[in-house]
Amino acid sequence: MSDVRACDDHGYFEGETCPVCDDPGRAVLGGERRRRLSKFCSGALRHFPDDAGLALDDAGWTAFGELVAAAERQYDWADRERVAAVVATDPNGRFERTGGSRAGDAAQADDPDGSDDRVRAAYGHSVDVDLESGDGPVPDTLYHGTAPGNVDAIRAEGLRPMSRQLVHLSGSVEEARRVGARHAADPVVFAVDAAAMTDDGHDITRRGRATYTTERVPPAYLTERADGD
Repeated sequence: MSDVRACDDHGYFEGETCPVCDDPGRAVLGGERRRRLSKFCSGALRHFPDDAGLALDDAGWTAFGELVAAAERQYDWADRERVAAVVATDPNGRFERTGGSRAGDAAQADDPDGSDDRVRAAYGHSVDVDLESGDGPVPDTLYHGTAPGNVDAIRAEGLRPMSRQLVHLSGSVEEARRVGARHAADPVVFAVDAAAMTDDGHDITRRGRATYTTERVPPAYLTERADGD
């Protein structure tokens, strides 16, 4: 992952200069520490809140300060601003936050007592939460990347949540391949006829910037893409 910097006027950003004012800003978090902190925060909010010392409500929210405290227990270099930077700049929109996410978060607070400053994972939970309805249009075609060893089962049974609560789909072929590459060097990509699913009454919800969720995808809506498509 790339480094994160902060512009005091326009917030956290990746790259060498603020994309709004072209100011170089100040360094907040290097790429390797950003990767480690992002992985911990994502896991704590999605999969092991109890182990991290977090209490999630029914919709997956927890106080932002509690997530910061958990991160500080895990890494002696973690602090409020670094956690805020990870949450604000995640390239896939894995996190949602309701309060003060401005640059300089360590010294600023939109809500002094923290009651409105909450955070949650936007998708990908294995713990039982109700994410409610998400916003945003759903493309006519979505994609799912997987390991070759899963292809026969998917052809026969469609896509099922397995260890997660919901099936996760990608908005582009490239993103689906990237997801599939976590499980195999040569991932297979299925195209999902999201328009037909929606017409037939299946709910598909946008989560984050490039991820969509649904309860399952029956085989009739799936087409295996040929290499190079």
